[in-house]
Amino acid sequence: PDNIDLTGEACKGDSDITEARVTARAGGVAAGLAAIDDLLAVFAPGEGIAADTHARDGDPIEPGQNLATLRGPLPEIVRVERTLLNLLGRLSGVATRTARFIDAMGRTTSRLYDTRKTTPGLRVLEKYAVRCGGGWCHRMGLHDAVMFKDNHITGVPADRLAAHITNLVRRARAAGRSPAFVEVEVDTLEQFDALLTLEPGVVDVVLLDNMPPADLAEAVARRDRAGSPLLLEASGGVSLDTINTIAQTGIDRISVGSLTHHAVSLDIGLDIG
Repeated sequence: PDNIDLTGEACKGDSDITEARVTARAGGVAAGLAAIDDLLAVFAPGEGIAADTHARDGDPIEPGQNLATLRGPLPEIVRVERTLLNLLGRLSGVATRTARFIDAMGRTTSRLYDTRKTTPGLRVLEKYAVRCGGGWCHRMGLHDAVMFKDNHITGVPADRLAAHITNLVRRARAAGRSPAFVEVEVDTLEQFDALLTLEPGVVDVVLLDNMPPADLAEAVARRDRAGSPLLLEASGGVSLDTINTIAQTGIDRISVGSLTHHAVSLDIGLDIG
């Protein structure tokens, strides 16, 4: 069968209980340690491996730091080793990149959010890793929030946008669900001005897509002058070099897809004995 470990099978006689250390090879932020027991239950059920963690998710970690200790039969530990390290490395890489963006933002009032640009099958865990790094979770999927992006409203002129969005939101709420929030994406200040005329409560968040910092600051000023409760979110091409400038505009939220799709796995290894 494809799930047989050919190398481990050859070591079956070496079944004495072994101790192994999960060790950070690089510095960063830990994520995924809380899931070790669940991983063992899925990938090594009934194999007698016990785990003790020595750090918590969200902790800063240093090279050489012992993150967890595994005890169990050697063949079973090495069989689950790569799966365990792959996930810990991936999640810690996401948390580490998120923490770097948080540091780059500086002392501002903006919050850093993730996106749906996640690894297939790992969205919940990667969004958890963003939280470990100090970021915030945007919508989990299409089911928990309403977000009208450019493709949803293509061809709608600015002077009809408010009425169009009001109608779309009415339809969405008529479906019987209670979305966590309603968000609309715009890419011009003219579109944004149209949304400022909406009745309070129709839309919660406006995503200002790929706008330069000067336009972001202008949108914040117009929102404040209008006394609107709308939250403003910046997105598009945000980098470690630009995020502080964006945050200084007074924007409420900054969403960054590269927290997940550009994250590099943190080097984490396993040492026997």
